[in-house]
Amino acid sequence: MACDDVPVKTPRCDCCSGPAVFHDKKTARHLCREHFIADIEERVAETIRSRHLIVPGDHVVIALSGGKDSTALLMILARLLPSWDSVRLSAVTIDEGIAGYREDTIHSADQLVARYGMDHTSIPFTDLFGGTLDAFLKGREAEACSVCGILRRKALNVAAERAGATKLATGHNLDDEAQSVFMNVLRGDLPRLVRDSGSDSKGRFTPRIKPLMFVSEKEIAVYLMLHGAWADLPECPYAVHALRGEVRSMLATLESKHPGTMLHLMESKTRIEAQCAGRLDEEPVRHCRECGDPCSGETCQLCTLKKTLSQ
Repeated sequence: MACDDVPVKTPRCDCCSGPAVFHDKKTARHLCREHFIADIEERVAETIRSRHLIVPGDHVVIALSGGKDSTALLMILARLLPSWDSVRLSAVTIDEGIAGYREDTIHSADQLVARYGMDHTSIPFTDLFGGTLDAFLKGREAEACSVCGILRRKALNVAAERAGATKLATGHNLDDEAQSVFMNVLRGDLPRLVRDSGSDSKGRFTPRIKPLMFVSEKEIAVYLMLHGAWADLPECPYAVHALRGEVRSMLATLESKHPGTMLHLMESKTRIEAQCAGRLDEEPVRHCRECGDPCSGETCQLCTLKKTLSQ
């Protein structure tokens, strides 16, 4: 028999011996479709339980961009919903106004919420800020992620408040969180490294939660494919200007060569947080002299940005 004719043995699931669809390099486990989906959903449920991200009576608003992460987040939370007592889910989409990109993702978001029969609100930048992100970034494209981040944070806060949310759920995954840790290390920014920017709002804004924080980007892609929910959507055209893109490539290479790298970064962050607890002076909470929002200085980031954009 020629080498080319040797049959390839299909890997079997370590839980049931069925045909495997996923190989976890870190644990060396092979999982079939059913056990892979169950594993992802149980890990998300455990993250929610152990960190008390969702409690009875919560109204969780999902920040739904229409991309893969927020799509998987909505699907998983909707599937877990029957196990929670008196928890309500709805979704909000922020339309930044990015030509050739946002139209497709908003269409995807609309189709998803229709499938689940979920309340859905869309808020455009033009309504809140008087213009699109494309208009704001003319001649300053290199600042895209900083500008968009400030405007999106405000838009999501407004959306959550309007919806009467008790929690705002975002689709940040393990890759995103590990990249943030690495970026803060590269910048030497210890306060930002140990600060819980998700759920610790201290009453200033609707608390943010990240149920997918221990699920990798690759696992999310496989989860969507197994559900027939994968959509080949365009990437944000401004992503090429971000430091995060370089860090993403570096970590992806390290994760491939050394499985578990990203999880180890997250574990290191947790240990540093524990060691720094109570040792770092918290910035005093003030109120912006322009808009009244809580901030650390005389003027909040948004009002400072507005002045810059008007110049």
